[in-house]
Amino acid sequence: MQEALSHLADTPQLLALATALGWASGFRLYAAVFLTGFAGWMGWIHLPPGLLVLQHPAVLVASGFMLFVEFFADKIPYVDSMWDAVHTLVRIPAGAALAAAALGADNHAMTLAGALLGGSLAATSHAAKMTTRAAVNTSPEPFSNIAVSLAEDGFVVFLLWLSATHPVAFGFVLVVSIVLAVILLWVLVKFLRVVVRGLREFFKGRPLPRELG
Repeated sequence: MQEALSHLADTPQLLALATALGWASGFRLYAAVFLTGFAGWMGWIHLPPGLLVLQHPAVLVASGFMLFVEFFADKIPYVDSMWDAVHTLVRIPAGAALAAAALGADNHAMTLAGALLGGSLAATSHAAKMTTRAAVNTSPEPFSNIAVSLAEDGFVVFLLWLSATHPVAFGFVLVVSIVLAVILLWVLVKFLRVVVRGLREFFKGRPLPRELG
């Protein structure tokens, strides 16, 4: 495994890493930063020049601390949604910056392409995460929330590992994930609209919509 991870130098691997960081940032920004930096610090992968800062001890400590906080905040119903809302201003720009740093080096065109790619992927995954959590939080029990959060944790680790070891397979998984995220967004946005309409009717003393009845 270490030999496979050590060859992160050519274009397919760099593209896979950039897109993985963009996509993962929308779910778990601090996990993406910490795991990538830790892998570089341990010598498991050779990070591109733009990402070498991630393996600096100060960055590892800061991202590790925020990863610890986010791990627990993301397991608490409604706290997770507030955390996601605040991090809308952080995850999308960070996803753009990480992808740009992975692809950019000294090429301004690749820097811009990476920023657009990473930012778009982070925005899509973040929107899917926020919408899914809002829907899950309509359930009165907390266990589904914890299960979804743990699934996201594992998915981010899996994506980062796959991008470094099997970039072609990662590309396939990424495309499938994007399609599923778009479908999920379309379905859940309709559901959340019904929930919001039902709450409005409830507080007005009217019957709930048929979908919630």
